[in-house]
Amino acid sequence: MSLPPRTRRYLLHLLLFVLTFVCTTLAGAEWMFGNSFLYAAQPMGWYHFWKGMTFSLPFLGILTVHEFGHYFTAKKYRLRVSLPYYIPMWLGFLGLPTSIGTLGAFIRIRSRIRSAKVFFDVGIAGPLAGFVIALGVLWYGFANLPPIDYIFTIHPEYRQFGVRFYEQAYKNLPPGSNIVLGSNLLFEFFKNYVADPERIPPPQEMMHYPWLLAGYLALFFTALNLIPIGQLDGGHILYGLIGSKAHRPVSLALFWIFIFYAGLGIITPNDAPEDLATSLPFYLLYLYWVFGKTTNNKLTVLLLAVSVFGAQFVTNFFFPDWKGYQGWLVFGFLLGRVLGIYHPQAADETPLSTGRKLLGWIALLVFVLCFSPQPFLIE
Repeated sequence: MSLPPRTRRYLLHLLLFVLTFVCTTLAGAEWMFGNSFLYAAQPMGWYHFWKGMTFSLPFLGILTVHEFGHYFTAKKYRLRVSLPYYIPMWLGFLGLPTSIGTLGAFIRIRSRIRSAKVFFDVGIAGPLAGFVIALGVLWYGFANLPPIDYIFTIHPEYRQFGVRFYEQAYKNLPPGSNIVLGSNLLFEFFKNYVADPERIPPPQEMMHYPWLLAGYLALFFTALNLIPIGQLDGGHILYGLIGSKAHRPVSLALFWIFIFYAGLGIITPNDAPEDLATSLPFYLLYLYWVFGKTTNNKLTVLLLAVSVFGAQFVTNFFFPDWKGYQGWLVFGFLLGRVLGIYHPQAADETPLSTGRKLLGWIALLVFVLCFSPQPFLIE
């Protein structure tokens, strides 16, 4: 006897959540202990799994609150909306901590949204709800840091250098052996005004602190969602604030700035001619491709691509040390080719109330506070 379709959907949501919980717990434990469940010299077991929940519970809690912020707001407007679909992804079989156990979560809205106000309300509810919980997680994490010698339980080889191990420990490490968390304005606030300065770990060790890692990732995904381009949550918010007529050119301008920063320094006037001959055609092709859906006019697409490259090249001529973050080029590709940088026009574009406009600008301020120009670095 087959189950009713609704029951099967509920079971799918539950299964994906459980798998994501397991995957994020495994990943959290691997980051905490700097080992792999599959290939560690000293096998990791249930003790380590339970410890991994100090990452998975706050991180999935923030993610769940975010998604249900969207969900309940959509329900308020009687939209046909799914429960969150969680996406598990654990890469422990690679032998090193290389993932966070998930690619996030999403809801599906099956109804057509006809009002700019509804776009705005559904878009803003998720990131603001998750942001409030992330603040609590970060506050707790920074206010309850363990003594700095906690890191010796993960890197016993650092003990020889004492509590100022960070001055010596990283000098002789091979390139690419450390993943370093970046920073943002909120992280700097908590480090300077909440944490005990004697207990703050160096950036190279932040991922071993589960509450800090959960909070940082929450800020990263909040900022990602609040980028005010296209149909991201930030795009819905900006669309409601400035309307469809202004949104299209503003979204294109913001996308241009985003790609300009992402690729800054990838090709510079100081590159050898043979390197330019190899890399320049591929980079120009990327730029042409990533702007390909911004307009049907191929000449305009070419001008956009060339203008970004020209601006980057000139900038690096005068400021050769200025570098962007090439990891954003991948997200730029998703925006330009998959998600789209423009917002669908709503049938009802009644201007937002003053209260909603104020909330919208607050949400864009949250984006600024959460955004990390270089979120993850490999040293």
